[in-house]
Amino acid sequence: MSQPEAESPDFDALDATIPIFPLTGVLLLPRGMLPLNIFEPRYLAMTRDALAGSRLIGMIQPQEAFSRGERPAVYRTGCLGRIDASVDTEDGRMLITLRGICRFTVSQELAMTLPYRQVTADYTGFAADMAPAANGQINRPRLIAALRNYLDRQNLPADWPSIDAAQDEVLVHSLAMICPFAPSEKQALLEAGDLAMRGSLLTSLLEMALLERPSAGSAGRFN
Repeated sequence: MSQPEAESPDFDALDATIPIFPLTGVLLLPRGMLPLNIFEPRYLAMTRDALAGSRLIGMIQPQEAFSRGERPAVYRTGCLGRIDASVDTEDGRMLITLRGICRFTVSQELAMTLPYRQVTADYTGFAADMAPAANGQINRPRLIAALRNYLDRQNLPADWPSIDAAQDEVLVHSLAMICPFAPSEKQALLEAGDLAMRGSLLTSLLEMALLERPSAGSAGRFN
């Protein structure tokens, strides 16, 4: 098992060349925690190389959902994550936890010299991602009301004391990452300019979901 290092890199020291993990419908946001089950050989190689170096991986979505191509076109904006922990399983997989650090835009994709893809990342405009956003930037009562209605409609329980105690950014980013929104909606949440915009969009998505037919047999827990 690999344990996290003490500190994340400073903004000015973020790697210009990063490996990317294109994954449809998966969202990573700054300070969000994303568990991943790594089993494909190319991504096992990517993870091992990252662990041996800066521990950084860029999460990004393919533009065409569920593309079966080896190198599907990806969105220009992704989020850099740092491997905080990893476990090797007996069947050859790796279980890792990525902690979101900072968004990036893809300047260019590099020629394939490794089993996995690499890009030149541009962090311009995303320096604010490096520090938590202050509370009070979102319409929290409206968001909580939308969330309650959404969970009731889906017959999903929730840990309301934890939700009520969460900081605004933690609440918004956790909901954005966990809720089963469409890939394009996930991308819009990623590209939202700041916490206020992301919180407003998240609330609208939850409210719009109430207009749709509830999923049959919904089950689980939200916390």
